[in-house]
Amino acid sequence: MKVKNKIAVITGGASGIGAALARRFHAEGARAIAVADVQAGRLQEVAASVGGLPIVCNVAKESDIQNLVARVEAELGPIDIFCSNAGIARLGDEDTPNAEWQLNWDVHVMAHVYAVRAVAPKMAARGSGYLIHTASAAGLLSHIHSASYAVTKHAAVAFAEWVAIKYRDKGVHVSVLAPQAVRTPMTDRSDGASVASVDGMIEPEALADCVIETMAREAFLMLPHPVVRDYMQRKVTDVDRWIDGMNRWRSKVGPGV
Repeated sequence: MKVKNKIAVITGGASGIGAALARRFHAEGARAIAVADVQAGRLQEVAASVGGLPIVCNVAKESDIQNLVARVEAELGPIDIFCSNAGIARLGDEDTPNAEWQLNWDVHVMAHVYAVRAVAPKMAARGSGYLIHTASAAGLLSHIHSASYAVTKHAAVAFAEWVAIKYRDKGVHVSVLAPQAVRTPMTDRSDGASVASVDGMIEPEALADCVIETMAREAFLMLPHPVVRDYMQRKVTDVDRWIDGMNRWRSKVGPGV
């Protein structure tokens, strides 16, 4: 899949990864870009910088996703690429309030479900489309400081796998974007949420390079930090040894929650 002449939607587009993707898609010659976010002010700035359509959208609400898709289709045309990118980073363990667990679930899992419901059947009917679900390396491995983040990111990966299985023969390609630390407002904090920076902090622009390259291959995993694949292989080879190693690392860096 090439971005040139395509119509793309990016949620969580007001900053960080989403903003970098909007800029890169614009540079690649996208025909139109819709930038969606709950941050209305910053959303307007990013959209203006790429000549895009700004749409205020809370991805945790299915009605907002439906409105987003309807507006894009009405004002720009059929959606070729949907980047379900919005996310939050809040540390949580087994004692975290149910409302926080639910918020993680709604943003990290149900937002992807709502997006697929809204666009995948239409893409399949046209025989072409691309879905990018932003998860995290935590969805392939874990997050030593946050159960609520790791669990919902694992679920996001599992859902993307299922969608890929269902739609691959219909011309709809699915990729999971699973980075470690990327320099964004989400990682600019001191509470342990950016523990993934153990292998270095990359810039959003470098991540966008990986997205474009992976889309060209139509591969499922988008891994801006290639070492994540090595960690995955170690995990499946000897999961007990992997858990022991993660436990030692947690003991070394200290508990986040």
